[in-house]
Amino acid sequence: MTQKLIFACAPKWIEAAAEVDGKPAGLPRFSMTAYTGGPMRLSGWRYPVILELSGLSIPSPNRPIRMGHDAAQGVGHTDAITIENGQLVAGGVVSRDTGAAKEVIISSRNGFPWQASIGASVEDAEFIREGQKAVVNGREWSGPLNIVRKATLGEISFVDLGADGETSARVAANATEGEINPDTEAQVIEQETTEVKTDIAAQMRAEAAAETERIAGVRRICAGKHDEIEVKAIREGWSAMQCELHVLRADRPKTPDIMQRSEAPVTGLVLEAACVLAEKLNQPEKHYDAEVLDCASRRFRGMGLQELFLEAAWANGYTGRSFRASREVMRFAFGRDVKAGLSTVDIGGILSNVANKFLLDGFYAVERTWRNICAIRNVPDFKTITSYRLIGADQYELVAPGGELKHGTLGEETFTNKADTFGLMLSIDRRDIINDDLGAITLVPRKLGRGSGLKINDVFWSIFMNNADFFKAANKNYISGAGTVLSIDGLSQAETAFMEQVDSEGKPIGVMAAIVLVPPSLSAMATQLNKSLEIRDTTANAKYPVANPHVGKYRAEVSRYLSNAKYPGNSGKAWHLLADPNDLPVIEVAFLHGNESPVIETAEADFNMLGVKMRGYHDFGVALQDPRGGLKSKGEA
Repeated sequence: MTQKLIFACAPKWIEAAAEVDGKPAGLPRFSMTAYTGGPMRLSGWRYPVILELSGLSIPSPNRPIRMGHDAAQGVGHTDAITIENGQLVAGGVVSRDTGAAKEVIISSRNGFPWQASIGASVEDAEFIREGQKAVVNGREWSGPLNIVRKATLGEISFVDLGADGETSARVAANATEGEINPDTEAQVIEQETTEVKTDIAAQMRAEAAAETERIAGVRRICAGKHDEIEVKAIREGWSAMQCELHVLRADRPKTPDIMQRSEAPVTGLVLEAACVLAEKLNQPEKHYDAEVLDCASRRFRGMGLQELFLEAAWANGYTGRSFRASREVMRFAFGRDVKAGLSTVDIGGILSNVANKFLLDGFYAVERTWRNICAIRNVPDFKTITSYRLIGADQYELVAPGGELKHGTLGEETFTNKADTFGLMLSIDRRDIINDDLGAITLVPRKLGRGSGLKINDVFWSIFMNNADFFKAANKNYISGAGTVLSIDGLSQAETAFMEQVDSEGKPIGVMAAIVLVPPSLSAMATQLNKSLEIRDTTANAKYPVANPHVGKYRAEVSRYLSNAKYPGNSGKAWHLLADPNDLPVIEVAFLHGNESPVIETAEADFNMLGVKMRGYHDFGVALQDPRGGLKSKGEA
């Protein structure tokens, strides 16, 4: 198994003491409870870690004692390491002549509560899932947590702060406990105290004369590299030793932050929010509540694609700490190595949810005029569906005395439609993942969304414009000639023709026009006819009225597809007068299960490709409906 260094931390121990039988005379001693056997929050580990003491190999009773796990900051060594009542206990001497050793002794005498941390190489670890339990060090623990089953002890360090808050320490009170000789301890403490008092007394006696020497010593120790320490030492009258201790602390490499704040477990919703925040989705608060967004912002600033897959893999039991084993990470992320029902994060669902939000950006970015002039139908399957029009007998009849109502009948006028599936597949390949490009899961969906929007436009306008048998003089819904140019007169002519349409029994259809549909070249005129109170003619025809009789009557809709040369029936001069599609539609769009927007799905790529596949699809159908719902004007002779 891969070797990993862990720091199992626990408070607290220390105090300086003298030697015991056969131990080096005059050296301060320490005793400590290095680890209580409980769970610890360690840097680099997602969940708490418990070190199984029965599996801890101790090469010898003499192990190095350091400060902050820094080999250059030696303090001393142990001469006894035992496991007692499920705890790791150690004792030894401060045997190194270093600044770190001095700091430990002086700080201990001043009452500083030193804590400890053990360094060990991991040989075997096990992950316990949420809901599972395990017995370790004589106690039962519940997951999620990591259990280090086998490890080898390397060194023990003094640290400022440990992760195991349940341990305690004591200073040996007498020699019968086999740790400290109180007489020798008193001698050592008395000797050290005398030295300190002598230094203080010497400073007091020669304060005026020695001040210059003290300041020079401070400056020599700071060496121009610690201006803040130098100024504070001179102002507050620090001794050379005090100044040196602060400089030692400042120069010492920073130890890892082994205390991790206990936070709620990472959920799929938090990972989704982290993705949309990283890719700057507009108004994310519409999709996630404040608590989720706050958690995502604090824990995943600038999330990358690799980090997303790692988080999903860790939640599903992956124990690696990097993306190097990329195939293994992907297997765990997608749950392929997870027993049924034990996966806690669904990466496929996360990718799909994030992608859908960006897919809609692309879908709604293309023209949607079609949505404003058609009827929408919800269909349950892909079968052809038939609509009937009520004609003639749909009128109310006089109710005879007695209150009996006559039965109406469905006419023979029918209109059909059916949904089909349109789709496309794109991939996020290995290069995107190695490049840690989170934008790949937003750019690809945007493309798929745009592709869906373009496809529905293509199908819709191809059917609407290929209408030679739909808009024609025989149906009384087509006019042509020079007088049909879009203008006050042209619109008046179209309005009259529309209102004169009749049903199969020759009676008025009773539906009012509501929409003027035009190509881009007629957009300005359509807007004028809708909004302008007056339209003045600049010709010499003085009889031309200036008042606009059509102001506010018809909503203007513009589509670039109407004049595009790729579509049969295109024209830059033709225009349409249409009824409200809710009253009498000329065209209808059917959506499977009412899904008006496309769907996107994600999955791990095939074995021969490292990556993620995304497929977008949309189930819809388009069909012309009732010819009497609109009128086409050729707009020219």
